[in-house]
Amino acid sequence: MLALDHIVISGKNAESASSNYGRKFSIKAIKGGDHANWGTYNYLAYFSNESYIEWLGVNDPEKMKTADNPLIQHLSKILEETEQPTAFQFALRTTEMNEYIRHFQEKDIRFYGPVPGQRQRPDGSTLKWRMLFPLFDYQKETLPFLIEWETPNMISSLSNPQAITKIELSGLTKERFANIYRLKPRRIYKNYLRLQNTKIYFSDNPQQKKLSFSVE
Repeated sequence: MLALDHIVISGKNAESASSNYGRKFSIKAIKGGDHANWGTYNYLAYFSNESYIEWLGVNDPEKMKTADNPLIQHLSKILEETEQPTAFQFALRTTEMNEYIRHFQEKDIRFYGPVPGQRQRPDGSTLKWRMLFPLFDYQKETLPFLIEWETPNMISSLSNPQAITKIELSGLTKERFANIYRLKPRRIYKNYLRLQNTKIYFSDNPQQKKLSFSVE
């Protein structure tokens, strides 16, 4: 089963955004590292349910604007609309990315990837992963990307005691989401789907944000 890997929050200054969030909710964040190819960097807050928040900042606007990574393209569009920190995307963790590629091909689900990623940690070590992006209109809905880690990313000694207890989505149905990500939309769960470590709730309220989440 898929697990929530992380929530992505936009902001030109990731350090400031993570610090303000941390003071408000008593959460500690650390510097993750730089994405040299994309002109971005991040700060991270790890949680007890093996998920985290990523504040994605910009240290090279020109590289960001020309990056071919859909996540970075999405970030660029969000920053054109607002410089206020905004939760705009999230990632689902898998160890079966090749199976998802076949699934997308069989179901005629448009996708991009897999995209290799890496960043240099503050200690000089390199973290590597790959990502798979179902394509969507970000103005209408949010479809998370899939991520598969080459080496573990979680640092248990730095985890906050809280957990990301739920994600709320609007703009798409539970059934559509379940079909894309090979999940079983059990009727007893009504308006939500279970992941390994949290739940995703679906709303048809047009006034609701496309993506929001709760930390408790």
